Amino acid sequence: MKSLTLSLLTVLAMGTTTSASAHDSKHQGGIATAPSKSVQAPFDIIHTRISTAGNVATFHMAVSGKAGTTRPTASGKLAGSSVYSYVWPTSLDASVVGFEPKAGILAFAVTAHPDFDDTPLFDENGDGQVDNDGDLWHSHWVVLQPDASCGKDALKVVDIPQGAKPRLPKTWPGLPILIDSPGWQPTFNNETVEVRVPFDDIGVVEAGTFDGVTAALRVNASVHNPLLCVVDVYKVASGDLSLPGKVNQ
Repeated sequence: MKSLTLSLLTVLAMGTTTSASAHDSKHQGGIATAPSKSVQAPFDIIHTRISTAGNVATFHMAVSGKAGTTRPTASGKLAGSSVYSYVWPTSLDASVVGFEPKAGILAFAVTAHPDFDDTPLFDENGDGQVDNDGDLWHSHWVVLQPDASCGKDALKVVDIPQGAKPRLPKTWPGLPILIDSPGWQPTFNNETVEVRVPFDDIGVVEAGTFDGVTAALRVNASVHNPLLCVVDVYKVASGDLSLPGKVNQ
C-alpha cells in the first residue's frame, strides 16, 4: 500500500510524526503530528486516533485550528466540483463494510461538498428533503486505488464499470463508485472531529492499523471513469501513508 502512494505523498505531505505526549491528554495515543504553518489550520492534522468501546469505534482527528470551518465554494454544477475531507485510511479489508474483498484501500471519511448530495437516505439539515444537504459534513466509507488519469501517483474512489454488479453495502448511495453512506454523524468540537461507528465484529477493527489524511477531491469533468479523484493532499498524519496507527494504542 505504501508503494502505491509514497511518491505523491512525499511531495504533498506536511509535518512529521511526534510522540503523543507532545499534546494534551485528550489527544493521547494514536498518531501525533507536529503542526505546520504551511497547511491551512482547519486541515493541519496534529493528532489521529481510532479507539473502541463495546462494539463502537471512535474515529478521532485534531487539527491546529478549528475543524470543519472551511468548506468548498459551490460551483453550481457537478462536473469539476470540489469535496473537502478528513480521512482515516485503514488496513481493513473492504469486505468488512460490505464491499468486495481486496477491492482497494478502505478509508473512512468525513466530507462536505455543496454541489451534490450523496446521502439519499438521510436528511442532515432537517428540512424534509434528502437531496440538498451535501454541504453539511457527513460520513462515508470509500475504497481507494491509484489511477494515472487523476494525476501521477494520485488516488481515486474506485469506479464501478458499466454493467458490473459488485458486492455493495446496503447504504450504497447509488453512485457508480465504491462509496457507502452509512449516516454516522460527525461531531465537531473546536479543533477535533469525531465519529462513532458501530461494527458487528469490533475485533476486526481492533486488529487493524490506520493513518490520517486531510485532502480535497474533485468530480471529473466527464463525471465518470474516474468520477472522483484526490487532487490535493493537505497533510498526512504519518507523512508517508504507512498506516502506523494502532487501534486503542
